[in-house]
Amino acid sequence: MERGCEPPSAFLLPFREGSPWSRRLEDALPLLMLGVAAVLSVANPQQNPEQRWQTTAYVLASAAVVVFTDTAALPRWRTPWWRAAAFVALLSCASVLTLVDPVFTVFTIAAFFRALTLRPKVLMVTGLAVTSALIHSLPAGGPLVALQSWPHVYLIIVVVQTAAIAGGLLLSERFVAQSEERRALVAELRSAMEENAGLHQQLLAQARESGVLDERQRLSREIHDTLAQGLTGIITQLTAARQTGTGPAERERRIDTATALARESLHQARRAVHALTPDELDGTGLREALAAVTARWADRAGIDAEFSATGTVRALHPEIEATLLRVTQEALANVAKHARASRTVVTLSYLADQVALDVRDDGVGFNPDRLGRADTAEWASGYGLPGMRRRVQRIAGDFVVESEPGGGTAVCATVPAVTATTTA
Repeated sequence: MERGCEPPSAFLLPFREGSPWSRRLEDALPLLMLGVAAVLSVANPQQNPEQRWQTTAYVLASAAVVVFTDTAALPRWRTPWWRAAAFVALLSCASVLTLVDPVFTVFTIAAFFRALTLRPKVLMVTGLAVTSALIHSLPAGGPLVALQSWPHVYLIIVVVQTAAIAGGLLLSERFVAQSEERRALVAELRSAMEENAGLHQQLLAQARESGVLDERQRLSREIHDTLAQGLTGIITQLTAARQTGTGPAERERRIDTATALARESLHQARRAVHALTPDELDGTGLREALAAVTARWADRAGIDAEFSATGTVRALHPEIEATLLRVTQEALANVAKHARASRTVVTLSYLADQVALDVRDDGVGFNPDRLGRADTAEWASGYGLPGMRRRVQRIAGDFVVESEPGGGTAVCATVPAVTATTTA
């Protein structure tokens, strides 16, 4: 039977694929209740052998009807009208048996479960009402006797019981529908989170690719401005020292100048290599590295500095950790150089899908509008705040600067929380 054609469950719960026992139990329920009632009836010591044989015959006939119309009915037979006919057959057998022996009221209870599967719902309510009317009157002689003896109480019982069972079914169906909606929503949310993680990873990869050219250009400018110019100066000085006619003092001065240029170029080369490979992250986590950087900076700058981390600490993508480290170093350098602050606070916050870095000081502050002027020396050089912004944007992050004259400065970098394991 196709899932969309399954009848409603008499247990008020949806059947799940791969769990056939619930359906089998429901199919066998009328026979089980008939068997229990038959045992109780036959075991009654007040019955004589003739009554026992009569009861047994009725039980076997009822069992045959139930098996044919209900328990063993082929799936293609179980249309709404077939279920209605099976319900009538079951209730008829239960009524006859209850008139023979009131103990078969137990068997009649099975009709309530079968009535719950009837559709449309008007038919279901009718089946519940008829079952209730019979189950409360047959032991006393039938509905006509009940209406004559205690009509008001009898009708109230039938109406209340029918309303309670039908209302319970409707509420259960609503709860089941809401549960299915929540389950589907959770599945969609989980899928969206997985897709979001994949998009973050893809965005980071794209940002890295787009940032390769910028990084090469920056390196080429730095090499040109430092190493290339230094080497040119060294060659010039050594060439001049070897020219004929140069006195010993002048030659010595030229050599000393070339030596100084060589030392300076070596220092610049080491600085460039250090900028590419942060030693602070070797063998340690980002939180520990930022705490150490903040402490060393406070000692050198003579400014009170405090570092704190919130959230669940986890290992991030190496490029993200390196970016946050460089932003911290540059932000602290700016505080020491420009802020004239007495206190600085560095906060690293691990959020659900982002990591936020805040560096705040109580210094003199400045007007953030000047950051948009392309002709400022800071923007032209590519260092400072503009350099931090480019670093953060290369890894799909956001960079915000808040400041006002006399009100201190806050630098905030928010980047995707792409972990090292998801990118492995």
